[in-house]
Amino acid sequence: MKRYQFIVKGRVQGVGFRAFTQQKAAQLGLTGYVMNQMDNSVEIQAQGEESTLTKFQSALQNGSPFSAVDEVQVHEKQIHEHERSFSIRY
Repeated sequence: MKRYQFIVKGRVQGVGFRAFTQQKAAQLGLTGYVMNQMDNSVEIQAQGEESTLTKFQSALQNGSPFSAVDEVQVHEKQIHEHERSFSIRY
């Protein structure tokens, strides 16, 4: 089990990127959250098996239909033992 923080930069706000991210995480069985940042990036923390997180990162890099992803930064984080879902934070 791993937990990663992804910082996604590009045209990723106001284009359905958070909903896309939540849907992909649910499909893959990941827990965590997605949230817009003040600098127009999107922060995602996702937790699951490393191979699944690799697939998730690939989906983030491809982006949603109306987004344009320029960069995805990845940082390993501490696991949240009792987390059970993936949510959109505001």
